[in-house]
Amino acid sequence: MTTDDVMKKAGADFDKTINHLKDEFARLQVGRANPVLVEGISVEMYGVSQPLKSLASISIPEPRTIVIQPWDRGALSPIEKGIVGAGIGLNPVNDGIVIRISIPPLTEDRRKDLVKRVKSLAEEARIAVRTSRKDGIISFKEMEKNSEITEDDLRTFEKGLQDKVDEINKKVDELAEMKEKDIMTV
Repeated sequence: MTTDDVMKKAGADFDKTINHLKDEFARLQVGRANPVLVEGISVEMYGVSQPLKSLASISIPEPRTIVIQPWDRGALSPIEKGIVGAGIGLNPVNDGIVIRISIPPLTEDRRKDLVKRVKSLAEEARIAVRTSRKDGIISFKEMEKNSEITEDDLRTFEKGLQDKVDEINKKVDELAEMKEKDIMTV
């Protein structure tokens, strides 16, 4: 493994962390309907657990309503059970043709809870970034130990890796701050 490989691997890990954080933020219920809230829910159908988006079309006819229309009407009940079982705090209404989910407006307490969750997710992302940095530094030290790079190179690569970590942490902070503003906007 070369130093470039280590830096590329760390960069790929950082990108995965940022993408995961964005996905988690998108899943947070912020008082508006969003297909991401339900599309990944596991539904037990045909003896197999499948994501909801593979069993039905999901649409947003109004800002606070999600409509789920399964391709097979026999999937209505399993989809409803899957949504309730997901523990996302949404109550589906099955009318025999489609499932409607009304997104309630957020209370002040719920907004504060969501902000805490945003901060928790951001901290998890920072931890993942630190873990990737640690793995990179271990690889660099192993290379130095094997005389593949010099001690000066080790310091240079560690600094380059730390600069990338600082850049990613700044991006995590910006994403968290934007999401907090989005949540607290009434």
